[in-house]
Parts: sequence; C-alpha cells; structure tokens
Amino acid sequence: MTGPALFQGSAGLRISDEERMTFSRLGLPILVLAATPVFAQKTNDLIRELQRDVATMQQDLRTLNSKFDEKMAVVTTLQQNTLGEAGSASKGVAVLDRQIKDSLKEQQNMVAAPVAALGQKVDSMSQDYQALTENVKDLNTRMQRLQTTLKEIQDAVNMLAARSAPPPPTPDGGATPPAPGAQGGPPAGVSAEQVYLNAMKDKDGGNFDLALTEFQDFLRWFPAAELAPNAQYYVGECLYYKNDFEAAIPAFDAVLEKYGDSNKAPDALYLKGRALLRLEQRSKAMQVFDELAKKYPTTEAARKAREMRKNLAPAPATKKKR
Repeated sequence: MTGPALFQGSAGLRISDEERMTFSRLGLPILVLAATPVFAQKTNDLIRELQRDVATMQQDLRTLNSKFDEKMAVVTTLQQNTLGEAGSASKGVAVLDRQIKDSLKEQQNMVAAPVAALGQKVDSMSQDYQALTENVKDLNTRMQRLQTTLKEIQDAVNMLAARSAPPPPTPDGGATPPAPGAQGGPPAGVSAEQVYLNAMKDKDGGNFDLALTEFQDFLRWFPAAELAPNAQYYVGECLYYKNDFEAAIPAFDAVLEKYGDSNKAPDALYLKGRALLRLEQRSKAMQVFDELAKKYPTTEAARKAREMRKNLAPAPATKKKR
C-alpha cells in the first residue's frame, strides 16, 4: 500500500487530490508521524485543553460580566443618589432664595417707613426754614422801620430841645405858626412832637388812613417844623400803601420841590418811580430811576433804583430773517 493510502486508512479521512499533492511534497516522515496514534492522542489532548481554556475564559467572562453588572448597579445607585441630592440641593437653594427675598423685602419694608418719615421731616424742616427766612426778612423790615422811627424820635427830641429858640421863618414870608387854639392852629395842649409821634405809631401799625390825617395835620399846624420834610414824605408813603398812586405822586413831588435837600428826597424819588410803575407808566418810571441814580448815587434808594432799572431794561431787539 502506498503512502497516501496508508494515511487514509490510519486516520479514516478522505483527502482531495490537491491535499494529496501537498502531503506528497511534505514527504513520507510527516505522513508517518501524522498517522501514528500518539499524534492523534496529543491532538485530542490539545483540543480538550483548548476546550478547557475556552470554558475558563467563558467563566471569566461571565464573572467579569457579573462584576460589571454589580459595578453598573453601584454606579446607577450613586447616580440616582446624586440626582436626589442635587434635587434636594435645588430645593434647598430655592428655599434659601425665597427666605433671602422675604428677608430683604421685610428689611425694605422696615426701612421704607423711617425713610419716608425722614423725607417728611426734611420737607417739614425745609418749610420751617423757608418760614424762618420769611420771618427774618419781615424782622429786618421791622427793624428798619424801628430804626427809622427811632431816628424820627431823636429828631423830635432835638426839636424839643430847640423849642426855646426863636421860631424859624415860615415859607409865607416869616409869619409865625398859628398859636395853639387859634383859627387853623392845633388844639390846645397838642404839640408838634405829640402829633408826629402818634402819626408814626399809626403808620407803623398799618393804620394808614389815620396816619395820613395826622401827618397832614402836622404839616398844616407846623409847616416850618424840622420834621416837616419827613411828614410830607410819609403823606406820600401812606397814599402809596393805600394804593392811591395818582395822589401819592404829587405828595412825593412836594418833598422834592419844598425839601429837595432833605434826607427824604431820594426815598421820595424811589417811591414815585414805583408809583408810576403801578400806574403802568414804564418810561416815566425809568426816567425817575435814572434821575435818582444820578442825583443821589450813594444812597440806598439809588441802589434799589438801579436794580429796578436793570429789571426794566428792554430786551435787545432781534433781527428779523428775510
């Protein structure tokens, strides 16, 4: 029996022509070795060992799968716990945010009332300050009037001191003033000082009607008295404050005509200009203020006249566009 036939009988296998040609090239030693029972036994052992290794690998794989499943379960549990804790944290943050907002709102409400009260106090203080300012201005005005009154009293005292001197000549040619109780003279027991002081008291008290009558009586009874220029000025002032501006202007003109050198002449010019303004005679008033500033430039009346003149200055004319 040839070599290929022996291999077929020993192994019990069918070999194709191509395989037969391959084995023929390998040679007889390999064919003899493969046909021996020892080689077959080793092959079977190798297969069984491989099968055991495969089984072991499968067991290891199942173990790894089991461990992987356990790890995944743990990871899933941790993830769920983390999500739960995150949800709890979100709820806690929401609760904390709400508490902070409520606290801020409560504090805002607590602060709003004091702030509002403080604002009201500030407004009240502002009003009080404004009222105080007005009171101070009114007090200054009264102080000026009081100073004027004191000046008039001093002048009256000086006039009393000069009573023993010969009476000054009168404007009508040197005739003496009418004697007390005579026709056109003052009532018996009435002195020039008494009439003048009563008139000043009524004027400062706002009783302009009575003061006007008393100043006119003073001028009629004591035309040459030292305080006659003042009395003539206060006649015009009483008429001005009675809003009788048309009658006040001639009274101020009498001060300027008869007593142009007296200290009341600047004040008479100033109030004359104010009276002209109240009568809406703007141009004449401006002329009077200009005259006052020119004739008595250093007086307080001139300063006020310049301020009035500045306010009355016409606005510069604008050129019309063609």
